[in-house]
Amino acid sequence: MSRTRTEIPESDRFGEAPHPRETLAFFGNAVAERELLDAYRSNRLAQAWIVGGPEGVGKATLAWRFARFLLAHPDPASAEAQRAQTLDVPADSPAARRVAALAAADIFLLRRTWNDKAKPAKHYTEIRVDDVREAIRAFHRASGSGGWRVAIVDCADDLNRASANALLKLIEEPPERALFLLLAHQPGRILPTIRSRCRKLALAPLETSEIVAAVRALGPPWSQAPEAKVRAAALGAEGSVRETLRLLDGDGVAFDAALRGLFEALPRVDWLAVHALADKLSGRENEAAYETFMRALRRWLDARVRARAGEGRRAAGLVGYADAWDEIAAAALETEIYNLDKKALALSIFAALARAEAAARTA
Repeated sequence: MSRTRTEIPESDRFGEAPHPRETLAFFGNAVAERELLDAYRSNRLAQAWIVGGPEGVGKATLAWRFARFLLAHPDPASAEAQRAQTLDVPADSPAARRVAALAAADIFLLRRTWNDKAKPAKHYTEIRVDDVREAIRAFHRASGSGGWRVAIVDCADDLNRASANALLKLIEEPPERALFLLLAHQPGRILPTIRSRCRKLALAPLETSEIVAAVRALGPPWSQAPEAKVRAAALGAEGSVRETLRLLDGDGVAFDAALRGLFEALPRVDWLAVHALADKLSGRENEAAYETFMRALRRWLDARVRARAGEGRRAAGLVGYADAWDEIAAAALETEIYNLDKKALALSIFAALARAEAAARTA
């Protein structure tokens, strides 16, 4: 089970922002919320769901929101459940307080755990099979209290093959009234045997106005940020509240613009500017900048592949991008596991991207 925020950092919390289990408001994706509510009230609730969508669009907030609702309304036929128009639960309700404190014995959170043996200490890069096995034992020991056992996996992208197979066994042979909510930024990468046993629920990127409202709902200091600054960050965040918060931090908007400029110049590389960028990515204190960089990288690669394919380019002209991504992903994982220098990683990334873009243009 997860420990409290004061003891160790939480891998599924962004900076100092409220954790999704503490976030009562939900913005955008009302159709997805309604689908969960209707399925529950009509006794058509699938045992396992994959809640997919880009990072930062509210997948975890919705999962915790639903778990909170089930805790407050364990009987779908109750008058309160049948009257509900949303999954709202009052902040002062016992269910809301227990969920916020991670004190709901029948709600389980599976996420990357803290490795205090690493030097320096940090989160594991994957959800380990031992974590899944521990969750399975706890899941079966739980009383259920006549209600639901709910497992939230945040996120399924972090499962390795061994831990995914262990989770599959639990999904195949669950206790009575068990519900699995698997959050995924890239649902297509989940083990096919797990995907086939889950109902899919897709969340879309948020509108700018929805992002602004979500940021305001977080309270100080985000609610105190100038309207123009929040809107500018939201416009550059491509529908993600998480990315908006990154851009609001310090010179985030300017940093994002600089990244876009470097990517758009490819295959030409301004190595002086790249070296300056790489310096900003080194060190644990620059984790937010590194995450923004990697997100911008994935966004650029995705856009290039879509653009080239739309131009009718031959498949051979797109292979370079796939090769570059495989090379970058392997190098990034190795850098994370062995705590290597991110500056060297950034330099190698731009070298790989330049080769890919040059190859695509000549194909």
